[in-house]
Parts: sequence; C-alpha cells; structure tokens
Amino acid sequence: MIVPAHQDVSVPMMEMVRVLRLTLLLKLLLATLMGGIIGFEREMSGKPAGLRTNILICIGAALLMDISIRIGVVDGPGRIGDPSRIAAQIVTGVGFLGAGTIMQSQGMVTGLTSAATIWVVAAIGMALGAGYYIEGLGTGLLVTLVLGGLGRMEHWLRRARRVVEVTIRAKVGTPEIEIAHVLRVHGLSIERQNIFDHPEDRTFELRVAGPARQFDVACAALLSHDFVYGVQLG
Repeated sequence: MIVPAHQDVSVPMMEMVRVLRLTLLLKLLLATLMGGIIGFEREMSGKPAGLRTNILICIGAALLMDISIRIGVVDGPGRIGDPSRIAAQIVTGVGFLGAGTIMQSQGMVTGLTSAATIWVVAAIGMALGAGYYIEGLGTGLLVTLVLGGLGRMEHWLRRARRVVEVTIRAKVGTPEIEIAHVLRVHGLSIERQNIFDHPEDRTFELRVAGPARQFDVACAALLSHDFVYGVQLG
C-alpha cells in the first residue's frame, strides 16, 4: 500500500498511544521494575516490607501521580484545579504506612530503614508517574546500591569497638557488681568508674568499651531491671 505524500502516518500512531495510554503502561512497568529491584534486596535481607510490598507501593504512587497530573487537563489551553493535590496526599499516606513498620521496645527502635525504604520507593513511583524517567531510574539504582552495598559497611561499623561514657541512675544501694554483670553478659567491659551516692539514687559514671552494636542492647537490658532508673550514653 502506497501512502500519499500528504498523509502523515504518525497521526494514527499517536492516536493509538493516546487511546491505549501506552505511556502510562511504560510508567507502571518501570515502577514494577524499580520497586521489584529494591523489594528483592529487602526480601533477601528478611525485612517485613519485601518484594510485593515495594512493588505495590511504587506502582500505586506512579498511577496516582499520573492521575494527579492529568485530572485537571481539559480540552484547549489551561487546566482546572491543582495538579499536586493527589501527589501531596501520597506523601502523607506513605508516611503513615512507613510509621507502621517502626517498632519500639525496651528502649530499642527497629524498622527505621524499612520505613525510609517505603518512603523513597513511593518517591520513585511519583517521579516515574510524572514522566521523569531518568530521575526515577537513577534514584532506584542508587537506593539499591545504598541498601545492598552499605549494609555490609554498617554491619562492620556495628561490630567495631567503641569506648563510650555511660551514666546510670539506679536505686540507692545498688551494688556495682549488678551493673557490671549486665554489661558483661552483653559483651561490654568497664574501663573506669565513679560512683556517687545521693539521697534519692546512686549514680554510676562509667567508661564502657565493647562492640558498637551491643550498647543499645545493653541499655535496654539495664532498663528492664527495676533497680535502674535511667541510662544515658555520653
């Protein structure tokens, strides 16, 4: 079939793209890819927000961002409404979702990395939904590098030896051996100590050495005893 010179073959193609929303399909596919890459790393690390969770968050953010941009578009010049109204609610909604992954128990806080991952995955989805493909793909790869590569460095830093000044407020008459025993059980040793007796408590000012990751665990263990009023890391 010979197409007349005056007929533009790109017009039917553009019309098909518009009707089938192939650009939206591309956004959702990229969101699935980026959410899947990050989710796979989280799944391999045994985190609660794993493969499916991150994919769904990224896809949902991309779709809502696309709707947020298009919902005010009308025929002709101009638009109706604010294109950022739905996008702004994504940030708020994902904040509540991320907060659900954070847990606090006996002075220890867990789930912060999962919450941050959920937040940044939603941001990637929003970027892809808005059509910023390079920004979304680049951020996704960078996040994967941070989660996968720096995790080993973080593990090494937590095992590194630290020397920390610790102040412990305990019940009057609490023997030093009780405090030392709790610290020793968790791999920490006392290098120097000063004990001050007050009418309302006994204060231990200690210089404690041991693996960095054990300090939070030891503090939680100390606070679980009724003879300890408070622990402060200097």
